Amino acid sequence: MNKDASGKSRREFVKQSSLLAGGLIAAPLLSRANYFSGASDEIKIALIGCGGRGTGAAMQALQSKQNVKLVAMADAFMDNAEKCHKSLTAEATKNGLQSKIDVPAERMFAGFDAYLKVIPLADVVVIATPPGFRPIHFDEAIKQNKHVFMEKPVATDPAGVQKVLATAAIARQKKLNVVVGLQRHYQNSYRELFSRKDMIGDITSAQAWWNNDGVWVRPRKEGQTEMEYQMRNWYYFVWLCGDHITEQHIHNLDAINWFKGGYPVKAQGMGGRQVRKGKDHGEIFDHHFVEFEYADGSILNSQCRHIPGTMSRVDELLVGTKGKIQAGKANIVDTRGNVLYQFDKKTENNAYQTEHDELFAAIAKGEYKFADAENGAKSTMTSILGRMATYSGQLITWDSAINSGIDIQPKVYAWDAVPPTVPNPDGFYTVAVPGVTRYINNSTAKS
Repeated sequence: MNKDASGKSRREFVKQSSLLAGGLIAAPLLSRANYFSGASDEIKIALIGCGGRGTGAAMQALQSKQNVKLVAMADAFMDNAEKCHKSLTAEATKNGLQSKIDVPAERMFAGFDAYLKVIPLADVVVIATPPGFRPIHFDEAIKQNKHVFMEKPVATDPAGVQKVLATAAIARQKKLNVVVGLQRHYQNSYRELFSRKDMIGDITSAQAWWNNDGVWVRPRKEGQTEMEYQMRNWYYFVWLCGDHITEQHIHNLDAINWFKGGYPVKAQGMGGRQVRKGKDHGEIFDHHFVEFEYADGSILNSQCRHIPGTMSRVDELLVGTKGKIQAGKANIVDTRGNVLYQFDKKTENNAYQTEHDELFAAIAKGEYKFADAENGAKSTMTSILGRMATYSGQLITWDSAINSGIDIQPKVYAWDAVPPTVPNPDGFYTVAVPGVTRYINNSTAKS
């Protein structure tokens, strides 16, 4: 290690300076992300969740300009971890980053407890598991004083949201950086629009869309337990995914929350299964329409749909007293449609990459800059509020939902355990029915 004129190592100097400047005795990892790792500059990364998004997030971390190294990987399934490792190695080799991957077989873990084995090995934990697991994994990472990149949504039920909020508060106390993959916050066009939002005056209403054909389906295979099948086909089970209003539409809902500077106080809506209703489609809806109301009385009309052959749109619109913000067009117009501001799309960035670039730059400098988990939890709760409204057909308030204590997770995580929902003798799952499914007295019941 380099020494200064007094003979102190650079590490000792950075640590001492940080402690004196910020009183960071309770957060020793701030002065150097890997203070106890034994390497002066290297930032070690552990990946939890080795599916498509996990593979992408890990690659983006490796492509940051910092001295990072992927040292451990965990997934429920070893074949997922191996496939991810192969894909990352090929991509890294193509980009000259192969030295940034050091994950031998003994540091690849599978099973429900795999996360416990990789977190101690790293300085930064990338969490890209199915959303139902994220409260547990985030909690453990913060307990072990790790910086975190966590994909959205961060939970699938109110109890999980509350757990993430509690953990977020601890992360703040420890000054651990947390970035949540709501990448619009890191996208140049959205940042520029946000900086000019006063041009439209007071926001009186908004619209948000996530309408497209839908996603993959993974059919049941012979010999799978019910738990394994649901874990493989996780998108179609609420305890794992949260429904597509939570797993995908959260991006649009979060953008409106961001620009509004708050979260809805109540919601009502409608939804159901019009097309996607096979045995492998589990229990989730294929369309939702929600009317969210904010404390100032402004309304967000939100729609998300997974039906092939229908109109596709992923976008947000904010309407104010003086004009509109059109996110998809990246512009601001007055009430007559005259363009007041147009973002130059030639200067658009890859927001997925930027969120990692900025996170790892802060960690390398010993800076505490990112505390995304609280907003990530509340925007997740916004989507859950919408789901509760569409599933039940009831008007649901924020306070009653977030304080409901509703916990839809399994009591036991094991391959032979019974998941929260199981198929009937014909192989179909119980699906919510508006007017029948109810949320009453802080609990769920069917009448």
